Amino acid sequence: MNPIQQVLTTFLPPKRKATPSGWTSFDAPCCIHNGEGADTRKRGGIMFNGDGTISYHCFNCNYTASYVPGRNITYKMRKLLEWLGVPHSEITKVSLEALRIKEEVNVVDTNHILLPTFEHRELPTGARPIMEMHDWKALEPSGLDPDLIGAIEYIVYDRGLDIEDYNFMWTPEGSYKTRLIIPFYYQGEVVGYTARKVGGGSPKYITDSQPGYVFNLDKQDYHRKYCFVVEGPLDAIAIDGVAVLSNDVKEKQAFLINSLRTNVVVVPDTDEAGQGLVESALQNQWGVAFPEWPDPAVKDVNEAVKKYGKIYTLKKIVESIESNSVKIKIKAKNYFGD
Repeated sequence: MNPIQQVLTTFLPPKRKATPSGWTSFDAPCCIHNGEGADTRKRGGIMFNGDGTISYHCFNCNYTASYVPGRNITYKMRKLLEWLGVPHSEITKVSLEALRIKEEVNVVDTNHILLPTFEHRELPTGARPIMEMHDWKALEPSGLDPDLIGAIEYIVYDRGLDIEDYNFMWTPEGSYKTRLIIPFYYQGEVVGYTARKVGGGSPKYITDSQPGYVFNLDKQDYHRKYCFVVEGPLDAIAIDGVAVLSNDVKEKQAFLINSLRTNVVVVPDTDEAGQGLVESALQNQWGVAFPEWPDPAVKDVNEAVKKYGKIYTLKKIVESIESNSVKIKIKAKNYFGD
């Protein structure tokens, strides 16, 4: 952790909870300053990323604040520090430390190319975290909406995941009420989403994604040995990896992934789209995992997690990693049946 993260950690409320998705939740200190009552349901969430970034979001009053190495401490982050009880002398030290870091971190070393930036995007009207729906007044007096139940069952039964594995969302409004909404985050800000149809009907996905975006990058820890790259968001959530949202890796996406400074490993699906990801891995000199599942009907890592569990799936992936380009090409022919 950098000194700024350390100060925040020191002054977080003692009653807090770490979630599987990487957030630390606690009673939000911002609500009483933004026209809401005092939070007693741990609606405040903060995430410390391995690259030094900090993301804060309140799911009650919707206050957000973030810090990115290479930038100054923002006004909203200063207010958050004050509300957490950080002394002004410490806030001044933190601001000076941010200025020092700013002089060192501005550009990616590789070819001096700036990392891509992404604009804030709005989610579908009425979208809220599924984890909050149990006490949402909009659902009263009739109780839980059948479409909400369908979205939860899709996460748990169809995908073998837990509703706490990611900040899954749902809305009771309009055509999106029959969809599971998966927000796209970058440095704590919403920059897009994909909405997956639950049950029959088309289109299967409605997606708002910006060029160069990499899903789940915020969750990556620079201390990890591997960064697993897959195609789809639900596969990425299943193994805590990242998703490129297509069957190849664009140049800006490669820059973002390489900025993690870790061992990058592509885990392709066993279909034709998976071959495209292997080609991207070869172009970027990344490793490729070719896990062989006991059941050949398993086509991707999400199916593997559902059938065998997360630990077994990750074990098989790690055991099957290949980094030699010639061996990758040979294994790919056998893996895809070419």
